[in-house]
Amino acid sequence: MNDAAHVPPRPACVVNCSLYGKQGKLRDISLDEISDVLATDDETFVWVGLYEPEDAVLEKLQEEFNLHDLAIEDAQKAHQRPKVESYGDSMFVAVNTAQVIDERIRYGETHAFLGQRYLVTVRHGASLSYKPVRARLEREPEFLEMGPSYALYAVLDAVVDNYLPIVDEFKDTLVTLEQDVFTETFRRGILRRLYDLKRELTYMRVAVTPLQDVLSQLVRTNSPLVPGEVHLYFRDVLDHSVRINETIDALRDMLGTALGVNQALVTLAQGEVVKRLAGWAALLAAPTLVASWYGMNFKHMPELGGRYSYYILIGALALGCFGLYRYLKHVRWL
Repeated sequence: MNDAAHVPPRPACVVNCSLYGKQGKLRDISLDEISDVLATDDETFVWVGLYEPEDAVLEKLQEEFNLHDLAIEDAQKAHQRPKVESYGDSMFVAVNTAQVIDERIRYGETHAFLGQRYLVTVRHGASLSYKPVRARLEREPEFLEMGPSYALYAVLDAVVDNYLPIVDEFKDTLVTLEQDVFTETFRRGILRRLYDLKRELTYMRVAVTPLQDVLSQLVRTNSPLVPGEVHLYFRDVLDHSVRINETIDALRDMLGTALGVNQALVTLAQGEVVKRLAGWAALLAAPTLVASWYGMNFKHMPELGGRYSYYILIGALALGCFGLYRYLKHVRWL
């Protein structure tokens, strides 16, 4: 019979509560069993996963793991800045997460309580499940010998890796927009998409940049909660986050350039229109001026009495307009 059948029903906010050892996952347990289980075997640890937990559940975990009041207070609120806090024999970690929902990027948070023999992950808002992370670790039980700190690394690695496809999608979108910027016709929608993309990248930079500080602290920490062999794994995640942040900065710079080029092209197009209008206005000005002169009520005006004056005047105007047209064409005003 499956061990899970003996586990009492748990609150909906408790995604998982499992006991792990050197052989991998041993069994699922209830929240009430945590302290009893940890008292029996020193080579096991408990991993509890929560999603937007109720206060009663956090209070229960505080009792089971002896968590600090300030850490519990932080976990109850979903608006914490990314940070690492040490509370005696436990550590509290907060990071930002991202998820694409309805073609928009939504942001959430993951809080983690790390102890010598436990890991509690608390998800708030937009955040993918860590079920695939647990499944991977259960397939590779040799890594679980390093304890809950390696499980924390796997969670943070999943958080950082989740940013990669979002950044890659931004790259593809930017390439498309760059091609649209140089089209002959101005489209307001291109400018709006460029602005929206830069805004999303700015939000992502705000989420990713503090993550580097969190990982740097975990790499440099001397806490016994993070063994030396796990530092290498945190350093690898740090390298990934730095690369993502640099990519975001590069994309933001390219977007700023694209916005500037788009504005310059619009201004250039408007200038071309003004030049053409000015050219046609100059062509119309010459005959209008002459016609306005001869429309005055004066008797003694040149060539009024001549038989061919009208035709000569028309020819002179046509020749002058043609010469002006050729000149404006040559200087690209028409």
